[in-house]
Amino acid sequence: MIDYNSVLSEKIKNIKPSGIRKFFDLAAMMKGVISLGVGEPDFPTPWTVRKAAIDTLEKKRIIYTANSGLAELRDEIAGYTKKKIGVEYDSKHEVVVTVGGSEAIDIAVRALVDPGDEVLIVEPCFVCYAPIVELMGGVAVTIKTRVEDNFKLTAQALKEKITDKTKLLILPFPNNPTGAIMTREDLEPIAEVLRDTNIMILSDEIYSELTYGRKHCSIASLDGMRERTILVNGFSKAFAMTGWRLGYLAAPAPVVEQALKIHQYAIMSSPTISQYAAIEALTGCENEVRKMVDEYNVRRRLVVDSFNKMGLTCFNPEGAFYVFPCIKSTGMTSEEFCERLLNEQKVAVVPGNAFGECGEGFIRVSYAYSLKHLMEALGRIEKFISKQ
Repeated sequence: MIDYNSVLSEKIKNIKPSGIRKFFDLAAMMKGVISLGVGEPDFPTPWTVRKAAIDTLEKKRIIYTANSGLAELRDEIAGYTKKKIGVEYDSKHEVVVTVGGSEAIDIAVRALVDPGDEVLIVEPCFVCYAPIVELMGGVAVTIKTRVEDNFKLTAQALKEKITDKTKLLILPFPNNPTGAIMTREDLEPIAEVLRDTNIMILSDEIYSELTYGRKHCSIASLDGMRERTILVNGFSKAFAMTGWRLGYLAAPAPVVEQALKIHQYAIMSSPTISQYAAIEALTGCENEVRKMVDEYNVRRRLVVDSFNKMGLTCFNPEGAFYVFPCIKSTGMTSEEFCERLLNEQKVAVVPGNAFGECGEGFIRVSYAYSLKHLMEALGRIEKFISKQ
């Protein structure tokens, strides 16, 4: 019998599975569970986008596209980026259409990182960054943010982590899980630290359309930052297209040239039907996105207010669709809180430490759900808290 332990990659075996999935798997085995754990819009994909996909099928336009994506879609991405953040990209040489934002992150890191290179990762954050860095033999260096700083990266915290081995800064704003954003005033000191270095930035802006009261600012729009920024975005969150698996990367041509080689060999091209649908999303869905953001804002206020009334201090998010309440007052760890809440009240949320050590003492709660769903879950959480 084959010894799988001896043939499997040691590097892969040593990487921990996603802390998010643990609670999804537990919840899936229980009846009557209300989940607030998934970062997935509950809105249907806009009808015009679905119709564009249907038309693509009926016209039998389902062959491979160019490796970097449909030229028409890349043109629309470049136009959309110029309109939204004021940064121009050459759609032929500086844009790659990817399988979700996740692949864009992956090929960006792989295009840059060699063994021993240090990558600065702002935490709490989405779970994929450090494992991808480690798979490349890079060193993931955490920069912890604090609720006292509104979970923003500060110039001082950045300076303290830079060494002569630093290759890349991963900047995930608007942030998952905290909902924090970085304004132009917040980003200028960061840019000032980086301008005279050879450090690149991976700016994960997948939640850029989901901000409340403030317009998103990309660090790529600041003086001297475009040349050192890899912009990652996609269609999953703003356009309610999670299952369509479509994202994109925009960056200087020398970076795109290398990232595209990885995409060519690993993926070939993104789903053709999704690409045609995405053209419609970019050109005809602005009102639909605005309506979704308005509804998220109503939910955001409800959830933040509810947690504060329960005695769980809740940071007021300005982006994405998550809240990150502090549960330290309960005396429980993040994982203990989530396990007991699931077992005693059948509500699934995600422990804050799944997003980095500095997330300990917090939980992530998604409000990408209907008001009815949220109110039932919040009622159960309140019962749980009242019994402690």
